[in-house]
Amino acid sequence: MSCKISFPDTDHAAVTIADHTPLADTLTVQNSPILFGCRTGICGTCLVTVTGDVAPPDAEEQELLEVLAPDCPNARLACQLDITHDLKICPYGSPDNPPNSV
Repeated sequence: MSCKISFPDTDHAAVTIADHTPLADTLTVQNSPILFGCRTGICGTCLVTVTGDVAPPDAEEQELLEVLAPDCPNARLACQLDITHDLKICPYGSPDNPPNSV
């Protein structure tokens, strides 16, 4: 099965990836508005807001999200997403997707 990942309100084209493929393995500086740092979920560089069906964060990711994006239920670390459905992803706090929007 494949999943479509789109980046609303950007010039970046949507990408189609196989489910359970890590975004960090697919996205590059050229095809993504998301920046990746450590790719292990500890730096917070890839903080995004997600629209779509995703599994809840594990305890370690949730702990970091509570610090970086308090009160934002759709905030996630892009490097930690287990992609199983089509998603819309925006950088956290971008003008077109404020931190507390759902």
